[in-house]
Amino acid sequence: MSNETGYTPPEVWTWDSESGGKFASINRPIAGPTHEKELPVGKHPLQLYSLATPNGVKVTVMLEELLALGIRGAEYDAHLINIGEGDQFGSGFVAINPNSKIPALLDNSTSPPTRLFESGAMLVYLAEKFGHFLPTEPSARAECLSWLFWQMGSAPFLGGGFGHFYAYAPEKYEYPINRYAMEVKRQLDVLDRNLSERRYLCGDEYTVADIATWPWYGVLVIGEIYDAQTFLDVASYKHVTRWANEIAARPAVERGRRVNRVWGPEEERVPERHDASDLDPGSA
Repeated sequence: MSNETGYTPPEVWTWDSESGGKFASINRPIAGPTHEKELPVGKHPLQLYSLATPNGVKVTVMLEELLALGIRGAEYDAHLINIGEGDQFGSGFVAINPNSKIPALLDNSTSPPTRLFESGAMLVYLAEKFGHFLPTEPSARAECLSWLFWQMGSAPFLGGGFGHFYAYAPEKYEYPINRYAMEVKRQLDVLDRNLSERRYLCGDEYTVADIATWPWYGVLVIGEIYDAQTFLDVASYKHVTRWANEIAARPAVERGRRVNRVWGPEEERVPERHDASDLDPGSA
């Protein structure tokens, strides 16, 4: 088997850490820690270890939305995990997330402490713990969870597929870009058709499905990841664009997307969050 690169796969694949492009250092073909490193622990029961990638933003937005409702139990410490420097492979982080991916969440209010290591699981856990953003009526709950799991299953095509080959791969190749652009546009059409009849993904109420989906697809159409608005013709998805802008305007979303952010304009960077004053100087 060969392709336009002239590459023929070997009989047995071996890892070359230098061949992974811009983000080669954040992945490896084995699990487990590479070094001993304890995690910092803040003053709140909820300890989040993360970075403001789309998956990390899901959780900080959820926590900020809960705090906006006056739920003080949702106070949290957000510690920065620098994936470019391998923080996700430290022993303390791997103890919470054996998959070595951000985010990771520890709830020290339970005995023993509860660990969570998938963003979707964190959203459901927090929704159930505090009683918001996840319907309790069985049919509505099923609809919400269906859209939440749709996002969890679909985002790898957007991030690891389209985003990787369009924006990050060391060389541009037509086949993978076409393959993943087609799938991302199909997914945007799925969302657009759904949102043509609903304000939010599951109906009239804002839920964990919207919180999970917006940092990927909402931010994509707004134009803040991959610089692909024209290439994907995102303006043609009018209902997704309406939904994306409405959620972007929520104060809790604006706050949550800044937490654990170490790029962009200086005023948008909040590398760590330990209380409200880190986001809004003068508050507590």
